[in-house]
Amino acid sequence: MSSESGIRGPGLPGTGANAGGDGVMTGYPLRDRLALLAGLAGPFLVALLLVPFRTDLSRTNAALILVVAVVAVAALGSRVAGALAALSAAAWFDFFLTRPYQTFDINTSADVETAVLLLVVGLIVSQLAARARRLEVITVTDADHLRRIHETAELAQSAKSSDTVVDHVRGQLTDVLSLRACRFEYGTLMGRPPRLEQDGNVAVGRRHRDVDIDGWPDGEIELRTYGNGHYLGRFMLTPGPGPVPPLQARLVAVTLADQTGTALDTAGPVKDG
Repeated sequence: MSSESGIRGPGLPGTGANAGGDGVMTGYPLRDRLALLAGLAGPFLVALLLVPFRTDLSRTNAALILVVAVVAVAALGSRVAGALAALSAAAWFDFFLTRPYQTFDINTSADVETAVLLLVVGLIVSQLAARARRLEVITVTDADHLRRIHETAELAQSAKSSDTVVDHVRGQLTDVLSLRACRFEYGTLMGRPPRLEQDGNVAVGRRHRDVDIDGWPDGEIELRTYGNGHYLGRFMLTPGPGPVPPLQARLVAVTLADQTGTALDTAGPVKDG
């Protein structure tokens, strides 16, 4: 007979603004959508502001100003937003700042070279800016993940009750995976829900689901815990709205579950009721 401990909420299928009925992601996160909008509109507005000065401003300086706009978008958004900003900057540089004005024609080879260089430099710089921002996030995230794993390991060694470790890990999993709810089941496996596996992938039946593309599957997802190779229980995860956490976060979740299994194997299961 199985029992449940620490129910945070009902095991309902995940729903959200960007999850479809089949669990497929149907949109970008709000920040990315805003970055894409800025990639389209930002260079346009900058080029428009430069129109009154286009007869006095050299084409090179105008292009450099637009590159700054591209970098700003890429630094705040994503690679896609940065690339979109670079394309937008080249187009509006051509339209507003080269003769004949208000057309996408260019009469001089120098202006053609400047427009092409603006596009190429904008693309390169935008990718570098986006990469730098991503590396900064990864560094901060790594430190946070290491802290969680270290704290859980210490608790698993010192806690007098395995239930204390289970409750702690439920909270950690909720934060790491941005869950709506997380509960733990001791004992016998019931049903065949989707499963978060040791490699961070998700199995649905006999096939693997590419959650980075398709999003979480509907319903609860199990994350099993083992001690000395023996099944001891499972966390039942209810995904929250928003994008699926990256593979790194999913692997941290698996590590936390393994630490729970070690604590359960040492202390023994919590009594039912």
